[in-house]
Amino acid sequence: MEKTDSRPQHVERAFTASPQGMEAGKYSDLYTEDRVAHLSEEHRQYLLARHGTLDLDPIPDMNDADPYNWPRWRKSINLTLVAFHAMMATFTAASIQCAFQNISEDLGVSIQDTSYLVSLVIAILGGAPLFWRPLCNRFGRRPVFLVSLVCSLIGNIGCAKCPTYATMGLCRAITAFFISPAAAIGSAVVTETFFKKDRGRFIGAWTLGVPASPFIFGFVTLRVGYRWIYYTLAIINAIQLILYLFLGLESLYPRGQNTTHKVSSVKQSLFKFGRIDAAPLKLWDFIQPLSYITKPCVFIPAVAYAMIFLWGSVMVSIEIPLIYPQKFAFNSQQVGLQFLGVITGSIIGEQVGGLISDRWMLMRAKRTGEPPAPEYRLWLSYIGLALTICGIVVFVIQLRDSGDTWDITPIIGSAIAASGNQIVTTINITYAVDCYYEDAASVGVFISFVRQTWGFIGPFWFPQMFETVGWVGGAGISVALMVGFSVIPTILVQWRGASWR
Repeated sequence: MEKTDSRPQHVERAFTASPQGMEAGKYSDLYTEDRVAHLSEEHRQYLLARHGTLDLDPIPDMNDADPYNWPRWRKSINLTLVAFHAMMATFTAASIQCAFQNISEDLGVSIQDTSYLVSLVIAILGGAPLFWRPLCNRFGRRPVFLVSLVCSLIGNIGCAKCPTYATMGLCRAITAFFISPAAAIGSAVVTETFFKKDRGRFIGAWTLGVPASPFIFGFVTLRVGYRWIYYTLAIINAIQLILYLFLGLESLYPRGQNTTHKVSSVKQSLFKFGRIDAAPLKLWDFIQPLSYITKPCVFIPAVAYAMIFLWGSVMVSIEIPLIYPQKFAFNSQQVGLQFLGVITGSIIGEQVGGLISDRWMLMRAKRTGEPPAPEYRLWLSYIGLALTICGIVVFVIQLRDSGDTWDITPIIGSAIAASGNQIVTTINITYAVDCYYEDAASVGVFISFVRQTWGFIGPFWFPQMFETVGWVGGAGISVALMVGFSVIPTILVQWRGASWR
């Protein structure tokens, strides 16, 4: 229910005095006091007892069921479930990348045609959240997540039993459709649960986790066959379902007047189901996230991130299983091991995009005595842009120079690129959510749509591009596209973003 009337209502008057003329600490105290001035004394004492401070943004209700008032351990458990669910979307898409050759031989199709089983899932992961978002807003996050896991489990079992390429594609599509909600709605769960000062770190937790899939399933494919990839995914879905039933909580907390379902305790959100928002569903609800194409502070970061994702994630993860079995005669396990570079780089990059970026914003707030503009976070995205560009060049050129003998240098390049990709992922999504946090679910759906659309297209032309223009030419094209669609637009939105919001 991401509507403007769902924002925590608090009054913020404009200060006429310049922050530079006041001590930072005093200004911060005045700013905090101004935001809570309308609260009753009882409400203030409740917040102090619950959080130990009134310096909270947004201001929670005086209700234990308000997700902002949950204890940190409960928030962390809920976010872990949602983050893992979101990871399972891309985890499922990438799960068969180590087994392209095995699937190709079993189903009698080319390796490139096999790669389209990944592209299909990528495309559906981008479009399906348009359907799920309105349902999440009316009935809550938790019921949709439970349905998602039940149907994904069934879809993965179907994939394991499929005898043909066409039926496997159909079952992969069904699984992708149902596993997709958390991948886009996760941004809303973060904003509904955590205060603004922690958003970068916890949005980073929601976005991290993609590259581990082919690494894990390389071992599975070699030892018990690639169909056990799907059985393993189904088992994971079943475990998630059990954990959600007993530990997952509803983070959509109604604050407006148009509500039919309100809980007064955390326990109720586990066992009480019902329509949360009584507003009727309209066609506009399903396409509303696409309206953010007219919002430069969302559209531009989404495009910039999508281009980085295309090269720093999709290109590397598609080219490794296409090239390494042919070039070095690798089996599925050896192919999976190449993804250690991507995993390592992503974990390192998340430290900058999440924790360090939050501290970056906090340092700015302490220095100026007021909350920094969202654009200030974008300074750190240039680190990610530079790392992705450098990493892709290293990956491509070193792969060209490796001949028929494997060496680690291309994987080092993939690690550098993955680090940059993760920095841009977290910072750009956090920036867009900070600009329109009252509609965080729609922002997440739109960014996912743009990212997955770019990612879907890539596998259809990457192999032909490198074959036609060579490795050096391919590196040049990648750099030109990342500079043109990511670096320059980021500079533009940082310069003009404040006037566009």
